[in-house]
Amino acid sequence: MVKANSLVLYKNTVAIVLSEDKGKFSIKYRSLPAAGSKGAQFAEQSVRAKDFILLHEGPASLDKALDAADRDACREDDLYDTESSNPLAAQIKECWELLSADDETAQTPMPLEELCSLFHGTFDADEAYCLYLSLKNTVYFSQLLKEQLNGKLVFLPRSKEEIDSMVKKAMLKGKEAELREEFIGRLKARKLDLPQDGIYMGDVEALALGKTDKSRTLHDAHLKETPESAHKVLLETGIWDITRNPYPLRWGLSMQSATEGLSSPPKDEERVRVGGIAWAIDSEWSADPDDAVAYDGEYLWIHIADPASTVMPDSSIDKSARARGSTLYIPEGASRMLCEDSLSDYALGLNEISFALSFRLKINKEDAAIEECSVLKTVVDVKRLTYKAADEQCQSPELKPLFDIAWANIEKRKKSGSVQIDIPEVHINVDPETKKVEILPDTHYRSQDMIREMMLLAGEGAARFAFKNNIPFPFVSQDAPAMPAPEEIPSGLAGQFRIRRCMRRRSVGVTPSMHCGLGLAMYSQVTSPLRRYGDLIGHEQLRAFLDGRELLDKDTMLMRVSEGDAASVAAHKAERKSNMHWTLVYLLQNPDWSGDAVCVDLGGKQPQWFIPSLGLETYMTPNNPVELNGVLRVKPSKINLSELTVDFTEV
Repeated sequence: MVKANSLVLYKNTVAIVLSEDKGKFSIKYRSLPAAGSKGAQFAEQSVRAKDFILLHEGPASLDKALDAADRDACREDDLYDTESSNPLAAQIKECWELLSADDETAQTPMPLEELCSLFHGTFDADEAYCLYLSLKNTVYFSQLLKEQLNGKLVFLPRSKEEIDSMVKKAMLKGKEAELREEFIGRLKARKLDLPQDGIYMGDVEALALGKTDKSRTLHDAHLKETPESAHKVLLETGIWDITRNPYPLRWGLSMQSATEGLSSPPKDEERVRVGGIAWAIDSEWSADPDDAVAYDGEYLWIHIADPASTVMPDSSIDKSARARGSTLYIPEGASRMLCEDSLSDYALGLNEISFALSFRLKINKEDAAIEECSVLKTVVDVKRLTYKAADEQCQSPELKPLFDIAWANIEKRKKSGSVQIDIPEVHINVDPETKKVEILPDTHYRSQDMIREMMLLAGEGAARFAFKNNIPFPFVSQDAPAMPAPEEIPSGLAGQFRIRRCMRRRSVGVTPSMHCGLGLAMYSQVTSPLRRYGDLIGHEQLRAFLDGRELLDKDTMLMRVSEGDAASVAAHKAERKSNMHWTLVYLLQNPDWSGDAVCVDLGGKQPQWFIPSLGLETYMTPNNPVELNGVLRVKPSKINLSELTVDFTEV
């Protein structure tokens, strides 16, 4: 019976009943001390009988009950200790042995009062809480909260097998804790015992790769829980070497190409057979040529790979490409938007004949304006050329007209305010076996400019064709740059960087608008459907129109383009981070490197420099005043691979 001065359990602590009124009990218990306070803190609460469990009918003293528990009770350390020196623990063990020896009592639930009287001789009110804690904190009995007898607590003797199992697990857990503590010490000293210690570093790797935002290991070692900190620790402990590139995975990107293969282009589809040879002109390391160009004396032909002949809108392949956004190009290789095994069917010039979606343009010879654009499903004979070979053949009857059209288009775009930025680029190559890094200057060929103009003409023609035929289409635009007066633009590289800072972001919409950077009244990107999702969905729309199928509406198309663009942004960021990573690895592999840096801006806190041989921008304060386009010989002084930073000093 619960009455005043009875001892009860309330929220896992002991409390004393002060009074009872209409089924509600006023109790007093020890609470957590307030911040800055000294001594024990107590609280009072009005509760119902279902909110507490009776320990002893009393009369009891809360202070004495707490004192006895603090002084004499078995602690949690005694839970799995069968040889505890605590007198109560020894009495509880003797009681368990006595009960276990009798088959009738070995598995008999016993109320707290009877059990305490058995091993302690009495069940005193002021000691009840101490005796309860002692039973709870040893391994010999289990508390059965759901099996109460007359509102009193009930305990059940455990079997010897259960006790042995619990003790063994506790010992193993204690050993594991000891081993982990020793590991944390080695981690702090950055002296891991590999490979054994590697089993503890999984959460650190997961954090470095962006798979989680927490690391218990770094937390226990009092280290920052950031991807950069995790990367640094993995390098310092030898778990990773400097060639491990975490950035694609950190940005949530797959390092493997898409796996679902495309069906072969339908052979029975009606296509136009285009006579003559079209030229697929690209860099020597290109493996997925997706465009080819030709001029037949009347029309300019721009042939583009035709994966949309089998990739249907919102199919599984389309959804996969949308999730990737674009092919990921990093120095280690490419992770392709579409299945690599399908390239031979769709890339141009890899087979004897190529299937293409072709843009046939009639160009005004006086002002290079597009007078007519047709979009056709075609069969083409394609031959491949490197940029270098195309430059060497630029005066040939096949290629000269293409160069002439390109130069005329450049002049047309200039008159419309186009902006051309020329900043040297490099090509980073990583040997797959040795991980040795090469950084080579990206030689610029005139044929690269020619091909660029062909692709721009195709994009302009596609936009005009879509607009004329009311096809919902991803039109690309760009606001006019806030250019300074010509006399305010420096010469050389400094001027190119000044112009670059003026450029605005591009945007994609369903209404054609001026692309000021290109100097085009309307424009769309359609020339890389094998590696850009926005181009692929443009092809899907054009093909649906040509086949008389239902078109995607504007909202649906724009939503899908936006999803692809978001994924593509992540891929571009991973590419930039990866390029910087391998540039720093190159410097670490070549500690004696030095090179020229060109001053390109003096407007910030520190002068900005560009190192052409690395394709790298940096900030550095020179020993002496410097002018724009001034050149200094520099070398790296501090490289932080995990933070992707490098400081340079003058040689």
